[in-house]
Amino acid sequence: MASKSLAHSFRNFSTVPSFCNASTIFRTTYTTISTFRPTVHRSISVASRPVSVTPGSFTWDDVVHVSSPESFQDDPADLTGYFEKVKLCNRGSDTQSEFFPFVIDGQIVGYVHHGFAKHLQQYPNVFTFSQDDSVKVGACLTLHESLKTPEDRTRAVGDVVKCLGEEVIPGTRNEPQGISCGENLMKECKEEAGIPRSVSKEAIPVGAISYTDIKGYGYKRDVQFCYDLKLPESFVPENQDGEVEGFMLLPVTNVANVIRRTQFFKPNCSLVIINFLFRHGYIKPESSGYLELLQSLRSGTCF
Repeated sequence: MASKSLAHSFRNFSTVPSFCNASTIFRTTYTTISTFRPTVHRSISVASRPVSVTPGSFTWDDVVHVSSPESFQDDPADLTGYFEKVKLCNRGSDTQSEFFPFVIDGQIVGYVHHGFAKHLQQYPNVFTFSQDDSVKVGACLTLHESLKTPEDRTRAVGDVVKCLGEEVIPGTRNEPQGISCGENLMKECKEEAGIPRSVSKEAIPVGAISYTDIKGYGYKRDVQFCYDLKLPESFVPENQDGEVEGFMLLPVTNVANVIRRTQFFKPNCSLVIINFLFRHGYIKPESSGYLELLQSLRSGTCF
C-alpha cells in the first residue's frame, strides 16, 4: 500500500510468529496478507445506511462501491470504524479468570482454560499441573521435567495435539515451526500472491501490532510483524494455494473507507492496514482519538 495505489506500490504484510491458543497449547508461525482476505457478512452498516450482503453474493464490485469517497456522506477523520475493528480483535477480557498460565522455564507462554485441562491431564508424561494435579485458583501448567530440550518439548506437545485431534482441537493448522519472520514472509508471499523471492526479499520490516482474543477455550495472544513491500508496476498477483479470495487494485484512501465503513476484511487484517494508514499519514493527529487508536494497535499481552 502507498499513496498511489494498493496493488502497484506497496503491499502490507504481517507475520505472526507467536500464536498462543489455550486449547491447542503450541506455538506456530504463519503469515497473512492483510489486504487479500475479505470476510462475507450478512449485513454491514455504512454511515447510517445498511448495505446487505448475503452469503455467497459478495463481489469486488461491492467493495469498489462502498470504498468510493462519493458513495456515502461520512467524515474520513471519524475514527469510530477503526476502533470497532480493534474491539473485534480484543474480545473476552471479562473471562480471563477462567484460564490459568502455561509456564515454561519461568515464562508464561500461554493460558489454559479450566475446562480444557481435563484433556491434558491424560498425558502426565508431558504436562504437569501444580497443586497435586488439580485445577484450582492459582494453579499453573508446565511441561514434564524430563522434557529438557526445545526439540523434545515440541515433539511431545505435537504428539498430544495429534492424539487429541480435530474433534478436541478444531482448526489446527499444520504450519512450519522454527523459521524466521523474514523467511516465513517470503514463503507466504509466494504461496498466496505468487510473489517471487527475488521481489519479496526486499520487504521492509516496519513494526508490529498485537491483540488478545479470548473466546471459549481459546486464548490468543497474537503479535503480527508488519512489512512494506514495493511491487513492480507490471506485477499481477496470482494465488498459488487456494487460500485467497481475490485481488483488487484500489487507492489507499478507498481501502481506508472499506475498513472504516464495513467488516469486509478480517478484523486482524484490518489492524495491519490501520497501522499502515498511521505510518503513511492517512490517519492524522488532528482526528479525535488519534493517540488512543495508535496505542490500541499494541494492546496485546505478548509484548
